[in-house]
Amino acid sequence: MNSFKLYSILKEYFGEIGTWWPKDTSFEVVVGAVLTQQSNWANVEKALNNLKKISILTPKDIVMVPLDDLKKIIKPSGFYNQKSKRLKEMSEYILEFYGGDVKLLFDKDKKLLREELLKIKGVGKETADSIILYGAEKKEFVVDTYTKRIYSRLKIVEQKITYEDLKNHIINEIPEDLIIYQEFHGYIVLLGKNFCKKNNPKCGQCPLNPKCDYLKDNISLC
Repeated sequence: MNSFKLYSILKEYFGEIGTWWPKDTSFEVVVGAVLTQQSNWANVEKALNNLKKISILTPKDIVMVPLDDLKKIIKPSGFYNQKSKRLKEMSEYILEFYGGDVKLLFDKDKKLLREELLKIKGVGKETADSIILYGAEKKEFVVDTYTKRIYSRLKIVEQKITYEDLKNHIINEIPEDLIIYQEFHGYIVLLGKNFCKKNNPKCGQCPLNPKCDYLKDNISLC
């Protein structure tokens, strides 16, 4: 199945969702992108709400709060020992090189921005691309676990495909448009969370049901 066809099917099913990633500020996207590593969004939201309740959502705030306190605040997101350090390091970087103004970082050319983000400790490709797509609002598609699962189950790609290869496969088949990039990623997340689950997928209710070889091969599991 072509990626744009997949996007169209999901758009018709889920409707307009616009910019899927919820945010009040650009820096909140940075924080959310770190917190969502190896976690689900429901738990990330709990951690973000904890930060919002005590007004800790700027690089300076993150740097100033004691590490042990930060661990407790973001605990719902899981892996809080590691993530608290990564948030500290990211915030220190933005303070040192951009005076705490993340928008100055985001003003950079997309390619240069991605290269710079990937040099920061704890920032991988998915995290960097999420920050670019939703924080900087530049056209950089995000590939996540849901994407690989859905595309491999549809037998569009091999399960062992690399991040960059899957990303390139998708962007070569869809228009280079910010809203489409954001929407399509959002639709994939919704599909993966609600239907195409790792365990006990809801194949019978899935909007891709007629197109999916996984259902045909695993009818007893769905």
